[in-house]
Amino acid sequence: MIAREQIHAVLDHPVYDAEGKKVGEAKHIFVDDATGLPEWVTVKTGMFGTSESFVPIKDASLVDDHLEVPYPKSTIKDAPNVDVDAGGHLSENEEHRLFEHYGIAWDDAWQQANRPGEGGWAHSGTGTGTAAGTGTTGNAEGYVEGGTAGRAAGRRDDDDAMTRSEERMHVGVERTEAGRVRLRKYVVTEEVQQTVPVRHEEVRIEREPITDANRDEALSGPELTEDEHEVVLHEERPVVETRTVPVERVSLKADEVTEEQTVSGEVRKEEIEVEGVEGVDDPDDPGTRGRKH
Repeated sequence: MIAREQIHAVLDHPVYDAEGKKVGEAKHIFVDDATGLPEWVTVKTGMFGTSESFVPIKDASLVDDHLEVPYPKSTIKDAPNVDVDAGGHLSENEEHRLFEHYGIAWDDAWQQANRPGEGGWAHSGTGTGTAAGTGTTGNAEGYVEGGTAGRAAGRRDDDDAMTRSEERMHVGVERTEAGRVRLRKYVVTEEVQQTVPVRHEEVRIEREPITDANRDEALSGPELTEDEHEVVLHEERPVVETRTVPVERVSLKADEVTEEQTVSGEVRKEEIEVEGVEGVDDPDDPGTRGRKH
């Protein structure tokens, strides 16, 4: 269980579920009005942290720089949406819904919260709790002291002032996998044509008359005889040979491109008006001058 002095170490820190998966960021701690002990933690979930889920803090533990809760992420994200009143309190009906969602019996939770002499699970007899953390005002420690069920957060009993709060939208980004690209090499066969010159030999008959210059060579053989002479002809033929040679290198590189996207969301704020007094002017609101309430 988280002690009161550990509240500041929990707020705005990561929250992990029972399987070690990150659920979101802890934004508020709800303490019991009677005992002042932490009872619930709200966790910002969703892509941009636009959802806020209530998680019991009884069996939670602070590990290093994050909070671990004994519930799966799916159960936390499916927790019912509950309403918190203007004073930063949960009603008994709202807590009933949360206990039922997390499989906790209401009688067991009430007895542990009100067992004498034990810290137990913080829970007031009326079933209300006070919010502590970002977005609320209170004592110097940053959370609202318990002790009076249903008391408005940030308001002193002897003060006529009222604190006005509003929600602020905080937009963040998360890195997700958009797709995968891989290189694959395969072999294709294509036909290539190329013209090359080739040579061959052909027979040509040459006749020359007997002259004084060649007479001796021509009459060197027998006078009459049968003879045969063979000439070998040659030709060139194209020969195809393939060789594998490297031609280029191909690689993949991811370039980071920054673009702007517009997101929208709904935020709530409190308005304060004066009733029953005529002629009260608000210097920050010219429309109230001379208005009758």
